[in-house]
Amino acid sequence: MHSDSTFSPEARDAASGEFDGGLLSPVTAGHEAPVSDEIVLRALVAAEAALVEAYAAVGAFEQIAPGERAAIVQQARDLRADDVRALALAGVAGGNPVIPLVKRLRRDAGPAVRPWVHRGATSQDILDTALMIVAKSATGTVLGRLDDAAAALDRFAREHRDEVAAARTLTQHAVPTTVGARAANWRRGVTRARRRLADARDALPAQLGGAGGTLASFVEILGPDRAAQLPGAFAEATGLAAPDAPWHTARWPVTELGDALVQALDALGVVAADVATLSRTEIGELAEGTGGGSSAMPQKQNPARSVLIRSAALRAPHLAAALHTAAALAVDERPDGAWHVEWPTLRELLRLALGASAHAADLVEGLRVDTEAVARNLEATRGLIVSERLSIALGPILGPERVSDIVSAAGLGGDLGLLVYNALQAANGAVPAGLDDLLDPAAYTGLAARLVDGDLSRAPHVEVIDPTAPPPEEPPGPFDPFDDGSRLPERPARRGFDPFADPFDGKEERP
Repeated sequence: MHSDSTFSPEARDAASGEFDGGLLSPVTAGHEAPVSDEIVLRALVAAEAALVEAYAAVGAFEQIAPGERAAIVQQARDLRADDVRALALAGVAGGNPVIPLVKRLRRDAGPAVRPWVHRGATSQDILDTALMIVAKSATGTVLGRLDDAAAALDRFAREHRDEVAAARTLTQHAVPTTVGARAANWRRGVTRARRRLADARDALPAQLGGAGGTLASFVEILGPDRAAQLPGAFAEATGLAAPDAPWHTARWPVTELGDALVQALDALGVVAADVATLSRTEIGELAEGTGGGSSAMPQKQNPARSVLIRSAALRAPHLAAALHTAAALAVDERPDGAWHVEWPTLRELLRLALGASAHAADLVEGLRVDTEAVARNLEATRGLIVSERLSIALGPILGPERVSDIVSAAGLGGDLGLLVYNALQAANGAVPAGLDDLLDPAAYTGLAARLVDGDLSRAPHVEVIDPTAPPPEEPPGPFDPFDDGSRLPERPARRGFDPFADPFDGKEERP
């Protein structure tokens, strides 16, 4: 049996210091630093320090001299922990890394701050809060890259605002569009996803509820009024939103952030999928600024960034599904396993968003259009791309069946312009002067230019009339000072005998 020292126990041990360097995840390689184990550990320590700061903010140190109060807070802020691997292994026994971390921090803390480290808190308070700290910071980086991508897409769309191209539906040529309109649609998807992600980021709350989510330990330490103030002070110290209540098993902060990240990756995935498709050799309308090479085929310029972005977009929804599954199974006052599912899953979603957004910003910044290929593809069907327009414009003149016959004949190789010309001449003896315009794809791009410049919400508002609604009541006539109310309303004049009228319905006068 072949033996390879690469897989020896010694080699495995030597490599165990960094399990995932991105070797099998090129979309994230070089972009995962904001969610690394080291950053998570720093956030855990920051959450513990923030709890001490929150205690000081609500007056827990009143019996201590003012100078010593500040020293306690500063000592808490100076706490450090850096042995990720040791804490990870030590955390196996208790099911999370907070338990050994607290022991480490209390061991290293001075006598004044030691009693306040983790006081009254539970592991979930610290771990949830730390993940929210990491998520908020990483999401801020993603938002900046989405802004860059949206700005580059806006420039690209305006540059190619009027460049007519073939729109495709279900992989086939449909009607004319423009390169700019397609890019504007990408931009709108990215912009909307960016707004939703920003909202989710700003709503990320701190977690502080004690062992069972009732804050009982904090009430015991501080009394009910100060205990009620503590979560808000804790949130302010961490830079997170103040929670309206402990969310130990109400996992909306995780699922809402996960959904927003997936929407952002969806939007980037659409861009990448279109670029990959339109850069195919036989289409060739788009090309990345820096194409990827091939190990065996030197003629290839692979759309490498698009491929990587698509890989992230394809992975993301399944991660969000795992978050929702965990949220649905968050039982009791702390989930047994479902909580643990969230940690690596949310981090992987953030990692994908960090990598994909960075690649997307670079992709659209360097995106190039081959105008000759665009024009060539537009003419591939020899004018049939305006068939919809012909049906609308010529149907009332020639009849829909005759127009269908013309399109069919053109599809078999006939000259579309000549077919239309002959049909119109036979129908009414005159051919309109605008026939060339009728067959011109550039004259049938609808509101494509306006969609690049803005959106349809800026159009004037038109009130839609409901034909089934009752007519509005007529306003009363002018005031009559001589009407004392004794006059009966005038009856409508009889219009003749109706043999079908019901004489007892009260609507007809009786003879």
